Amino acid sequence: MTDLARIRNFCIIAHIDHGKSTLADRFLQLTGAVAERDMRHQLLDTMDLERERGITIKANAVRLDYTATNGARYALNLIDTPGHVDFSYEVSRSLAAAEGAILVVDATQGIEAQTLANAYLAIENGLDIIPVVNKIDLPAAEPDQVADQIVGVIGGSGDDVLRVSAKTGAGVPELLEAIVARLPAPTADVTGPLRALVFDSYYDPYRGVVCHVRVVDGTLARGDQILYMATAETATADEVGTLTPSPSPGGRLGAGEVGYVISGIKEIDLIRVGDTITHAGRGAVTALAGYREPKPMVFSGLFPTEGDDFERLREALEKLRLNDSALVYQAETSRALGFGFRCGFLGLLHMEIVRERLEREYDLDLVATAPSVEYRANLTEGSVLDVRSPQDLPDPVRLTSVSEPMVRVMILTPTEFVGTVMELVRLRRGEMGDMTYLGPERVELHYRIPLAEVVFDFFDQLKSRTRGYASLDYEPSGYQEADLVKVEILLNGTPVDAFSTIVHRSRAFNYGRAMVDRLRQLIPRQLFDIPVQAAIGPRVIARETIKAKRKDVIAKCYGGDITRKRKLLEKQKAGKRRMKMVGNVEVPQEAFISALRIDE
Repeated sequence: MTDLARIRNFCIIAHIDHGKSTLADRFLQLTGAVAERDMRHQLLDTMDLERERGITIKANAVRLDYTATNGARYALNLIDTPGHVDFSYEVSRSLAAAEGAILVVDATQGIEAQTLANAYLAIENGLDIIPVVNKIDLPAAEPDQVADQIVGVIGGSGDDVLRVSAKTGAGVPELLEAIVARLPAPTADVTGPLRALVFDSYYDPYRGVVCHVRVVDGTLARGDQILYMATAETATADEVGTLTPSPSPGGRLGAGEVGYVISGIKEIDLIRVGDTITHAGRGAVTALAGYREPKPMVFSGLFPTEGDDFERLREALEKLRLNDSALVYQAETSRALGFGFRCGFLGLLHMEIVRERLEREYDLDLVATAPSVEYRANLTEGSVLDVRSPQDLPDPVRLTSVSEPMVRVMILTPTEFVGTVMELVRLRRGEMGDMTYLGPERVELHYRIPLAEVVFDFFDQLKSRTRGYASLDYEPSGYQEADLVKVEILLNGTPVDAFSTIVHRSRAFNYGRAMVDRLRQLIPRQLFDIPVQAAIGPRVIARETIKAKRKDVIAKCYGGDITRKRKLLEKQKAGKRRMKMVGNVEVPQEAFISALRIDE
């Protein structure tokens, strides 16, 4: 156990790609937490996906033993956090386990939308902030100008802002000293009943659920009988230790310390992230506040290409949910795709990451339906229905109105692109809020936009129209009534639920036209004509026909009477008409995958 005054719990927060993981690498190197031969780039990003994409997806904790210049030894508990807006819930969990935060800003790009969002989040949580300008080694770096921007946001003076290069290591020793000098030690009731916050967890196939915890009060020791307060589950703490960064078993964790506990629990739903651990029988009465539950913003159906894999998909989702508390799911059935799950995600990147993790880590082959957001249908009988899938939208005669989720969007852009950004937002049905100049060259714009307009390709369009200089952050902002309709795609007169969607009436024709064009190219020709239609209720708004394969039934008729040929052709026509009435349209799996591709 470490003396409370010698503990510092802190996290690194920043916009995506501003150098958090590289700075964490330098800390590991300078404190000797990892041997030089084991050192590699992005050491705390343990998932293959994180390393391939160069982004942090999961928050990761590590204990660093640091000797300050005055000779005193300190235990620094570092939590490396993601920067992408889709994973901001991971940041909120990390903030709940720390007393301080290092706010990292790129010296070439300055303050961006997620920098502001994370800084405000840290201030709301009452954390002490050490502002840092990173990448000062780059030729285009403007550290003094960026330092002034930081001061404008969080206050203080330019002298408080540290200049470092995480890549070369310049200024990092001074930053370690600043952590010891400027961040507070944790305050805790050392002798009181145990209260430990579960801020992350994952499933180990051999040992069960492994919880990452921050001990707030009391002491957690190996062999203790512990109680998970949210689920009232009791267990024995089989192993308690610290993360250095690999799990290092120890006897106990004292107040203020960060580590892990394994209690042999194999049932995944018995442990929740944000829960409080206490001693069974003599524990605390009140649980810790935990953190705000993440609310899914985007919904999509995930279906195994092989129907037999349904149970495997269920087990994989259960294990993934343990490690990713923002993921929600429920079983659903599709006439076209069979049995699967309707899953809720925080955004498109989150959806993409979850799908890739399911395919890689659990060896599943999946089809994802077109993403949709959660609408609210106000029914004639006075009740309100949450609509997470186009199939859930009731018949128009039962509806009084439909409301769509709105988001408050903050966009930071150079002044030269203000007109371009305004035009893009106008096309996405956005309402202008306020506009603030952060300096002569940067503008902060606030809008209220329907979430459905943001989740698809808004971010890509924003980046391409501003040559990559604009940045974006958004948060939920209630619901608003809108003129929304369900567009159904019919093959041979039968609706295909996988292709249905809810869109604004002004966009319905474009969606229907694009979908029938694409399906006409993707669905192979059958032995009869197939009408492909897009319809709003009983009204067809777009149609294409997939022409039948032609079998030459009169090939053997040469010369002779024309009536013989006519008879054969009439017989063929009658057969096609009968086949069209009873025949099923075969839609290959590849057609579904291609038609539902998000990027198109």
